[in-house]
Amino acid sequence: MTIKQNKTSGDPGVLGYIHSTESFGAVDGPGIRFVVFMQGCDMRCMYCHNPDTWKTRVGRKRSAAEVLSEALQYRDFWGKDGGITLSGGEILLQPDFALDLFRRAKDEGVHTCLDTSGHPFTREEPFFSLFRELMTVTDLLLVDIKEIDPEKHRKLTGFTNENILDMCRYLSSIGKPIWIRHVLVPGVTDNDEDLKKLNAFIQTLTNVKRVEILPYHTMGIAKYHELGIRYRLDGVDPPTDERIRNAEELLHCADYRK
Repeated sequence: MTIKQNKTSGDPGVLGYIHSTESFGAVDGPGIRFVVFMQGCDMRCMYCHNPDTWKTRVGRKRSAAEVLSEALQYRDFWGKDGGITLSGGEILLQPDFALDLFRRAKDEGVHTCLDTSGHPFTREEPFFSLFRELMTVTDLLLVDIKEIDPEKHRKLTGFTNENILDMCRYLSSIGKPIWIRHVLVPGVTDNDEDLKKLNAFIQTLTNVKRVEILPYHTMGIAKYHELGIRYRLDGVDPPTDERIRNAEELLHCADYRK
């Protein structure tokens, strides 16, 4: 999905399709983050609040060197824990850009984080070799497991979760740290039995450093109206504090904060 520039004396490296950047991300990994929102995603999650990132091969084409240069301007604000997060859209649709940017970031001693659905993951080549190489320069992954039941996952996103769970297993096998996130949507992903099954799956992994509940919100509805896309969760309110606490207890979120 990315386009490689010809090597020049300035070596700008790989170009990626970028939606936007955010200089002060506070919920996209540890510390303060420079967040790069990539363009393009195959999934069509009912609750997605960034439908403007769905289209592939659009957006602004920028080189890894250019993006890193912009990010480093804010380095003084990151503190000891912060760094750069690649988010989306879906960053694993442009893994060669991620690899180039993170290689350059690690050369500068910057903490690197991937925020991914995991949907593009496959053990087939050439993706798998590129992914393994990317993991050598990635410090942390934020993985959103949207629904543990494969058929419900398909109804929610358009795809089953088989490759997403396989990515989690692979990351566990190599000991790569991950934070698991679950968006809690009343009537859609807030089911006690499924939450228990999700917890059982998480317990099989050895690399989980944090589990978080992300309460569904309606802030993205205006974008759907602007884009002329039907919003499928009309009338669904955010979860109550009681249901959020229930989900956090079923997933044992507090155990990971100790």
